Amino acid sequence: MGQVKEACGVFGVYARDVDVPHLVFDGLFALQHRGQESAGMAVSDGDTVTVVKDMGLVTSVFDQRTLSSLQGHVALGHVRYSTTGPSTWQNSQPVYRSVGNAGFALGHNGNLTNVEELAEAAGMLPGIVASDSELVGELLARAYPAVDRVGGEADTDLEQALLEVLPRLEGAFAFGLLDATHLVGVRDPNGFRPLCLGRIDPTPGAPEGGWVVASETPALDIVGAELVREIEPGEMVVIDSDGPRSYRPFAPERIDPRLCVFEFVYFARPDSRLLGREVHAARHRMGERLALESPADADLVIGVPDSGVPAAEGFAARSGLPFGQGLVKNRYIGRTFIAPTHEARVDGVRRKLNPLRESVSGRRLVVVDDSIVRGTTTRQIVRMLRDAGAREVHLRISSPPFRWPCYYGIATPDRSELVAAGMPVDEIAGHLGADSVGYLSLDGLVGSVGAGDAGFCTACLTGRYPTRVPSAREPVASAHR
Repeated sequence: MGQVKEACGVFGVYARDVDVPHLVFDGLFALQHRGQESAGMAVSDGDTVTVVKDMGLVTSVFDQRTLSSLQGHVALGHVRYSTTGPSTWQNSQPVYRSVGNAGFALGHNGNLTNVEELAEAAGMLPGIVASDSELVGELLARAYPAVDRVGGEADTDLEQALLEVLPRLEGAFAFGLLDATHLVGVRDPNGFRPLCLGRIDPTPGAPEGGWVVASETPALDIVGAELVREIEPGEMVVIDSDGPRSYRPFAPERIDPRLCVFEFVYFARPDSRLLGREVHAARHRMGERLALESPADADLVIGVPDSGVPAAEGFAARSGLPFGQGLVKNRYIGRTFIAPTHEARVDGVRRKLNPLRESVSGRRLVVVDDSIVRGTTTRQIVRMLRDAGAREVHLRISSPPFRWPCYYGIATPDRSELVAAGMPVDEIAGHLGADSVGYLSLDGLVGSVGAGDAGFCTACLTGRYPTRVPSAREPVASAHR
């Protein structure tokens, strides 16, 4: 895909008689694809909230010694890629605030669009808060009761603060939060980013079982939890010793489901289930539809690992062309968009992918990928295949042209850097060094997901933004309701 940065992954557990920190470690490991800059975990034993976080992958931040030192029955983990605020330890998550009885911790997937308004209303100087997640933490801390309650009422402070602050937030946010005795999951009124609720069934060793909130369903699978349901857009789920209970903090007119369609195209794991649909199967259908909309006369269909492979399989199945492996991925290299600089991303492509020369030499190739953003990565792949002897390279993309920046948790380039924003489709092939290029239509993409009339955010493809967005260099179409 190249040069698109997706936000973060959130995973939380409420369970007694279970090694909760190890469960959170496993859940974060399953969500590592959503963020590779930093990892963190907050754990509560009912009295104290302890936070451990650092830069790097989950396995480099947490080892057995660290996990063994964390004790508690509520825990929240986070993996981050920065979309607001620089990639520094200070901006790693969970965000923690010492307020109330034991404080609270927050993990955020998404991007707020009214940060300046919120900061100004709160009397904060510009730049005083390093990220939108830190801003939310500060707003929640200020919303706690001025005088801490004594006794059993104190554990309601986080809920009260959320009910006050959440209606003021705009943009994309899937939050996980905890205080001493609660685990909380929240989705914004549009549900731009996914979040689900899972159940750990009771066992003889853990008779109460437990509850899980997670960005994606594979994180439930790895800890042995069953999917209960997706948390709905505009819903806040609070979990304590009595189980989960649901709140609706947002005005009904703000509820407008718009899951990011690129969760299906690229971001989510292929074994994830979103809107009741398996992502891998949807990507296969995208490839089938692409073969109908943009056929090619070729000898072999290959996919760009990983998210391009299911679509390539679908393209081959529908077109009747043979499917094969033409690019080998180094499994020890993360997603190339994770790299913080252009030079690092260019080096990352060379380190990450290598052609199978005997497979591609002398052949006319259909190369299926999920998207083209700047075009830098795609141009390198085309050159790599030609250097390996490919006779023709026909690019087929399982999404429409990426023409508009995202303000909802994907750190895309400025619109002037998006290749499809400033160039007609019929010129893009020459720019990339390919023999032809074909994109899946928007109707083909949405139809391939197979979720009926479920709402999607397609702003990066259409310029129609479901909410207010920050001022851009040029006007954008708005679908704000």
